[in-house]
Order: sequence, then C-alpha cells, then structure tokens
Amino acid sequence: MGKTGSIEWVKIKGRKGQVRQVAKSETNYKKPGPSQRYTASGSRVKKIKRSAKATQVRT
Repeated sequence: MGKTGSIEWVKIKGRKGQVRQVAKSETNYKKPGPSQRYTASGSRVKKIKRSAKATQVRT
C-alpha cells in the first residue's frame, strides 16, 4: 500500500454517460468483469483497452 494521497485520480466517462474518477493507472485500461475474465483458450485477461470515448473527459 502507498502513502495517503499517493493515488492520482482522473475523470473519465462511465458506461451510462456519467463522469467518474478512476486511478490514473487505469485510464487507458480497465479490469475485466467476471464474465470477461478468461479468453477462449482459458488464459486470464488482465487488462481490457478502454474506449477513446471514455477517456475524452480527462480533467
């Protein structure tokens, strides 16, 4: 764990159009949900590319 305040927050657009904050490290990629956690071959998916539309709102 980092020190208090060590995470930088960035605003992105959520799925329903609302603006929400995520950690700066997760602006380009997001963690997959339960149904997208594995590929067809059975390997784990660690990152899913975030859409360009979502990352437009950065402030």
